[in-house]
Amino acid sequence: MEDAMYVAEKIREPAQINAVALKAYARVADAWGLSLKEAAGLADMSESTWKRAKKPDFAGELTKDQLLRLSAVIGIFKSLELYFSEPLAKSWFTRPNKGPLFGGSRPVDTAIDGGLPQILAVRTYLDALRGGA
Repeated sequence: MEDAMYVAEKIREPAQINAVALKAYARVADAWGLSLKEAAGLADMSESTWKRAKKPDFAGELTKDQLLRLSAVIGIFKSLELYFSEPLAKSWFTRPNKGPLFGGSRPVDTAIDGGLPQILAVRTYLDALRGGA
């Protein structure tokens, strides 16, 4: 009986992780005021999939890439909240930035265009700022 419960738990776990990640990501997208297109692009989903994924009963699977994207974006959000005051933390990701990673573009646009490597680079950049590295 114990083995069956363990197996059932393991099967449920990825769905729970996906649900938590999607819920947190939706909150971040709302806090930043991302458009449907921006939120979908950042998550590497079609707009119709993102609309469905925002709903609590979403049963679709996330790829490892998508889950990493969501996790890194949530990390970016948290870093911004820790590093900047609220108005700047909420707008930083969607404001033009002359920093070396962005070249005058908005971080959200570079993250959508550059995919997971750029999202992770932004996360590392912010963690370095916050940590003083």
